[in-house]
Formats: sequence, C-alpha cells, structure tokens
Amino acid sequence: MENQKAIFAAGCFWGVERDFRKVKGVISTRVGYTGGEFRKPTYEDVCSHRSGHAEAIEIIFDPSVVSYDELLRVFWAIHNPTTLNRQGPDIGTQYRSAIFYLNQEQKEKAMKSKSKLEGSNQYKRPIVTQIVPASDFWQAEEYHQNYIEKRNKKIS
Repeated sequence: MENQKAIFAAGCFWGVERDFRKVKGVISTRVGYTGGEFRKPTYEDVCSHRSGHAEAIEIIFDPSVVSYDELLRVFWAIHNPTTLNRQGPDIGTQYRSAIFYLNQEQKEKAMKSKSKLEGSNQYKRPIVTQIVPASDFWQAEEYHQNYIEKRNKKIS
C-alpha cells in the first residue's frame, strides 16, 4: 500500500507535530502554513494576521499501519476544537482548528468524525473546526521543524 498524506491545523504546530510524530505508522512530518492567500509566507507573515494561513502539519503515513480515521482521532484528542482561532494562550487565525482534506474520501471521513464528536456531547460549546480542501502547503522555516525535539522542551 502506498504512503498517504494528511494535513491538519490544531494550534501551535510545535506541539501538534510532537504529538503526531509519536503515532506508529507516521513516517514523516513537516510543519508549515496553509489555507491562506500569501505565496511563500514567512512566520512573520503568518503572525501578522494578514496572510490568512494557519499553522499546520503535513503528515506522511503508512495506511497499512495507521489509518486516516486513527489520525483523525488523534487530531480531535490533542486540541480543543471549540475555541475559535485559539488554542490555550495562542490567539489568532493562524491557530484555528482545521482539517485540510486531499480527496473526497478524506473529506467524508473528516465530516463523519466531526459529526460523531458533535453527537457525543463531549463538548458544551459548538465545534468550530473547519473542513476545507487542501491548498498549497508552504514549509515553515527550518528552525520550526521538530522544534520541541531540537530544544528538548515540553509545550502544553
């Protein structure tokens, strides 16, 4: 089975990347920017709130080891999908919750998983996660890649 790709945004990409790198079957990750208008955005562009991009993670995974459905379960578990443009102390549209689907199957699975979570009554507030088609993914600067591992820090 050929490796597949998934793209998620769930707040600051450092912690999101750390969490997905722990998942068996995830082959590689890279953090970057997607969902906005700027071409080749920098971190400064994204933090300016003018680019429209989200901090996101691109995951390459082996579907014979981990399914897209399992990646969705991890996505929902690692952040609060009810806070609009915010995760913890990080505030701004670049920290929004979003699933960037790459094909119709991913779209359907993402919609189904969101609907299931909404019906679970796990959250008192509405889920604000966007489910949108993937657009260009711009890799973030090298110092952002595997940031927590490089700095041996814990980000919560």
